[in-house]
Amino acid sequence: MASDLSERQQSAREAIEALARADTGRLLGALVRDTRDFQLAEDCLQEALESALVHWARNGLPTAPAGWVLQTARRKAIDRFRRARNFSRKAKEYGLLIELDRETVESDESPAIPDERLRLIFTCCHPALDAKTRVALTLRTLCGLTTREISRAFLDREEAMAQRLVRARHKITRAGIGFEIPEPEHWAERLNSVLSVIYLTFNEGYSATAGPGPLRHDLCLEAIRTGRLMLELVPGDPECEGLLALMLLNHSRAAARVGDQGEMIALDSQDRSLWNRDEITEGCTLLDQALKRARPGLFQLQAAVSALHAQAPSHTETGWSEIVLLYEAMHRLSSNPVYLLNRAVALSYAAGADAALIALTELEAELSGYQPFHAAKADFQRRLDRPEAARISYQRAVDLSNNESEKAFLHGRMVSLGAQD
Repeated sequence: MASDLSERQQSAREAIEALARADTGRLLGALVRDTRDFQLAEDCLQEALESALVHWARNGLPTAPAGWVLQTARRKAIDRFRRARNFSRKAKEYGLLIELDRETVESDESPAIPDERLRLIFTCCHPALDAKTRVALTLRTLCGLTTREISRAFLDREEAMAQRLVRARHKITRAGIGFEIPEPEHWAERLNSVLSVIYLTFNEGYSATAGPGPLRHDLCLEAIRTGRLMLELVPGDPECEGLLALMLLNHSRAAARVGDQGEMIALDSQDRSLWNRDEITEGCTLLDQALKRARPGLFQLQAAVSALHAQAPSHTETGWSEIVLLYEAMHRLSSNPVYLLNRAVALSYAAGADAALIALTELEAELSGYQPFHAAKADFQRRLDRPEAARISYQRAVDLSNNESEKAFLHGRMVSLGAQD
């Protein structure tokens, strides 16, 4: 009997984790729309997930888990409205929630979940919040990324990022920031943040911070879907075109990045026949359209790098020198040390691993806690036949990784160096 309960608890926990990953954005967007209170919506969603853990472990999973959570969260909000001192000011939202709950009960069906994710992105990217906070908050609330995953994207400490997110939620509630897509004349002040959010969502899916595998297809596909929506909202915008091109070109390699056993496969070892030619064609067409507008931006430059990879007949025949120049151009637009790290990787193929290793020395202080820095350094040392130094760098990269597939790949490279003397 105890064993059955334990299995149900485990099943419930796994279902809730999967739901939180896949549906946080839809659920939170619906709740913010209904309650008009960002913090209240987040609190009620969290309480509903906690209730799900208890109820699903006892009674089994419902037919529509996401609908169950939405209905429970709405009822949590109703209870809070009833107890609130400022109830009269919330009467409209309270009435709406009561009506939605009554409709669900009378139809005996799980509530429909309206897709309010794009509106939620624009709310989180309000100009009242600083640019970094806008992106971080949206990644947390819309995409269900953990604070650790977000701090990794920004090269920040996890504790500092957690405090930033708490302050942002309170500011949205206190300032009464509207849950809306602004009029077109106000898009420009939020557009860069919105595009950054979409890209970082894709990037987390394409190179997962944690978990068993290197890919999270759900995040990649959600980011591409949202990128298409943005291009409908702002047709002809070169950075919107560049972003969608970048995601399509990168995603075209997804099937070749993972082996039959779930292992990571490096770019130089990928079977290029597995690359998705339809996505490559669409991505290159979008990039050409964007570049013709003669307003280059970071997403267009990154898409140009991906296009060089996609169109090269082999790894060795890739335009590595052009990629070096593109990363230099990115760094001039935005002084992000990761662009210089990527430049060093390209330089290792254009001019040799020794030149790349020298280029890394200037980045050591800024990127000492960044796993890809140590993985790149180890690779350069391996190619220069410096096994002991490479082994140390690989171990540091393994220690900084939280992804099992990534760890296995790095450990395999370390083992290939041979036994220590």
